[in-house]
Amino acid sequence: MVFDETFWVMVAFAILMGILVWAKVPGLIAKALDQRADKIRADLAQAATLRAEAQALHAEYQQKQQAALAEAEAIVAAAEADVKRMAAQAEVDLAASITRRKAQAEAKIAQAEAAAIQEVRNAAVDIAVEAARVILTRQLSGSAAEAANDKAIADARALIN
Repeated sequence: MVFDETFWVMVAFAILMGILVWAKVPGLIAKALDQRADKIRADLAQAATLRAEAQALHAEYQQKQQAALAEAEAIVAAAEADVKRMAAQAEVDLAASITRRKAQAEAKIAQAEAAAIQEVRNAAVDIAVEAARVILTRQLSGSAAEAANDKAIADARALIN
């Protein structure tokens, strides 16, 4: 019997397989594969936990964002209400200021009118007194004229006051 190369390759393979079985290599490979599978399962469990935490954080931040938006809308609404209130108050204040200034202007006009009337009266009295003095001086002479003149001036002053 002649042994060819195929036979010797088969014998070498059988010996190699025997040595591997005797050295418990298949058990080591199985153990390594089991450890790798356990590590993969642990990584998957950790990933699932991290994903759940991430989803919880995402939901929490969405709630915070919605709360912040609601608060911002409330602030804007309050600001708009303040602006409307301030505008209404400014309108009331402006109307009151206009009314007050109108009253002051009318009072100044009335004072000026009263002062003008008083000046006209004073001028009329001065003219009347002077006219009376001139008439009395022409018609009366001496001490009687002075007495009548003094009486007319006193009467005119009493009318003025």
